[in-house]
Amino acid sequence: MKDSQVPNGKARLAPSHDTPLDVGALVGPEVATIPTGLVHLWSTRGKLKLLGPWLNARFHLRAATRMGTRVRLRGHPSIVNHGTMTIGDHVQFVSTVANLELVTLPGGHLEIGNRVYVNFGTSIVASTHVKIGDDCLIGTHVMVMDTDFHRIEDKSPDRSGEPVVLEDRVWLANRSIVLKGVTIGHDSVVAAGSVVVEDVPPRVVVAGVPARVVRRF
Repeated sequence: MKDSQVPNGKARLAPSHDTPLDVGALVGPEVATIPTGLVHLWSTRGKLKLLGPWLNARFHLRAATRMGTRVRLRGHPSIVNHGTMTIGDHVQFVSTVANLELVTLPGGHLEIGNRVYVNFGTSIVASTHVKIGDDCLIGTHVMVMDTDFHRIEDKSPDRSGEPVVLEDRVWLANRSIVLKGVTIGHDSVVAAGSVVVEDVPPRVVVAGVPARVVRRF
């Protein structure tokens, strides 16, 4: 410690670098005494950000028949489960800019595999069976339906359907539509804005209305 001069002529002690700092003397005991719980929350705020989407999924997807581990959700989706809805592990849902919709009708089964990513604005409806394989990517505003909801001839309601299958690692780009009775082979890509009305072989790119193969790989 060493003396230092102040304007009124009184001497004071200037702290050296190795002198402990008394926080209470500087800001007052009320401010200095922070509850340890708040300190812990502040120190773990990064982990809490990761925990939020997990808790959000547990709340908003509570109507699912079965949900795997580490499912994450951002936003507030519309979930209607009148049949069976199973969700695999490490699935990510986004329902921020536009509402995500997952629906099963009575007797329907929506089956989502592991590590699937579903973006905002997408609507998936299962009246019989919609199966989404592992590692699939589904872009924004995509529609997947295994029923037409109405007959063509007289427009009367008809919720009967034919199963839709997306095999592993399928990518449905933005605003694409997959209609009833379609199977899309593994690793295939459906280009943006396409309408798929018939089966797609593995490892191809389809585009157009109706969708046709434009590339093989």
